[in-house]
Amino acid sequence: MLTAAQIKLIRSLAQKKEREACGLFVVEGEKMVAEAQRSGWTVEAVYRVEEVGEKAMERMSLLATPSPVLALVRIPETVRNAPDPGKGLYLALDGIRDPGNLGTILRIADWFGIDAVYASPDTADLFNPKVVQATMGALFRVRFHYRDIPGLCRKALNAGGRVYGTFLDGENLYGKALSCGENAPSVIVIGNEAHGISKETAAVVSDRLYIPPFPADDPGSESLNAAVATAVTVAEFRRRQG
Repeated sequence: MLTAAQIKLIRSLAQKKEREACGLFVVEGEKMVAEAQRSGWTVEAVYRVEEVGEKAMERMSLLATPSPVLALVRIPETVRNAPDPGKGLYLALDGIRDPGNLGTILRIADWFGIDAVYASPDTADLFNPKVVQATMGALFRVRFHYRDIPGLCRKALNAGGRVYGTFLDGENLYGKALSCGENAPSVIVIGNEAHGISKETAAVVSDRLYIPPFPADDPGSESLNAAVATAVTVAEFRRRQG
């Protein structure tokens, strides 16, 4: 039977500082818990509504509508222990703050087979309950690391790779020659929702890209959502390999 202390611990994991202190995060939903169990990540406990009761599940759930199953999963060390990029196609998130955007970007990375996603320390927490739900299980399949993004970009350039970023003064994405990471790392930088790519990171971007609107002389909206821009850009890189 669940104790009040156990329920309090689970509820506390809604807060980043408590997740970091305990090294645990919450996963909810049949599909998500099944993904966690298949992933090889350490699942510390699984609670099912038929075992703990509806009242207990309501008390410990971090969702507006409690799911029938909840699991506590250990945060892997690899998230904070980021390796250097080798050959391949990577995403670098430079200050993505919206949990929904981060979760969606992880799903995009999963769909398009991105080799790893790197994120700046000020990017939203991967284990925020809203991010976890938005990934729809992709966080268990995509390599994700927090790391200094300008430093990562310099590593990629020093390895003979390219660093791409989207800017209003960039070259047309569809007419630009693109390296998809076959022989050296190719990094696509995704900037903050409000401010774009930071000055520090922009200084080490080797290729400035622009996603053109249609028609070209009537842009309409000022910009694309960060996750949408990620999908458009990555899709074009993968199309070149098709």
